[in-house]
Amino acid sequence: MLGTMAVPLGLLLALLGCTAALDLALEEAWEGWKSLYAKEYTREAEAVRREVWEKNLRRIEQHNHEESRGQHTFRLAMNHYGDMTDEEFNQLLNGFTPARQEEPVLLFHASAALKTPAEVDWRAKGYVTPVKNQGHCGSCWAFSATGALEGLVFNRTGKLVVLSEQNLIDCSRKLGNNGCHGGYMTRAFQYVRENGGLNSEHIYPYLATDTSSCRYNPQDRAANCSAIWLVAEGSEAALEQAVATVGPVSVAVDASGFFFHFYKSGVFSSMFCSKQVNHGMLAVGYGTSQEGGKNVSYWILKNSWSEVWGEQGYIRLLKGADNHCGVASQASFPLL
Repeated sequence: MLGTMAVPLGLLLALLGCTAALDLALEEAWEGWKSLYAKEYTREAEAVRREVWEKNLRRIEQHNHEESRGQHTFRLAMNHYGDMTDEEFNQLLNGFTPARQEEPVLLFHASAALKTPAEVDWRAKGYVTPVKNQGHCGSCWAFSATGALEGLVFNRTGKLVVLSEQNLIDCSRKLGNNGCHGGYMTRAFQYVRENGGLNSEHIYPYLATDTSSCRYNPQDRAANCSAIWLVAEGSEAALEQAVATVGPVSVAVDASGFFFHFYKSGVFSSMFCSKQVNHGMLAVGYGTSQEGGKNVSYWILKNSWSEVWGEQGYIRLLKGADNHCGVASQASFPLL
């Protein structure tokens, strides 16, 4: 499980060493960034945050310079997380806990007989709600779970209903989920199954905190599930078949690296990406694009870091490259 919420200012000062002089040529850019994302600081904190932001900006510019020379297949951009160190980012936002399976579950294996389409995009079929923002709360697991359930509801009813992450945060602790400090998609599905339903976002809105008690309203049962399937661990072939035949599937990835935090566009692949997964996302499809004269396959993953991040809130992650970033390590989906 994840630790406390933010790195104390004193510790951050010590980590940074407070040696770097701020670049005055970036004054206008800094003020513009603060204004764009409504950032306000005490005078003491501002110098520290500015230094973190400058370091991040320089790394982004260096990567994009390399990308323009053909060294990478994706670009980075400054975003609303620009004043955070990688350590803070991982503490605050990456709240997926790799599961230890206690109960027997249904396993989805790849079938040699099944032929999948060359590309799939459930967004185009109406299965996917708009991109959400988890805020400074490690609740990615809840957003991944609602995404899979939203697809299931659409498949059954033809109605796209935005479901409540807060309902999962407040009510699934007894199953081992830990609110803003991490959780499991499978245990979110288990809660919905045992509870006999989940509320809509409209009835049970998101607060980005985990201090309120459970307020589930059985009168507003907006989703349900009766079975939980795990995709065969590490098998991209099984994940492809699940995404093609079931709909959006919950996945977890290693989102701990700098390049993931500031991803903007293109097909993401990084030598720093491990199979140690820590962030819940939603696989909504897959496809292939031309990158530098050759075909590159990718997964389409929905994130919960707002539309500012990535390709309007999505990332295209390298597919078929030995389970890159652990995308097929902890995939699961609910069924009725």
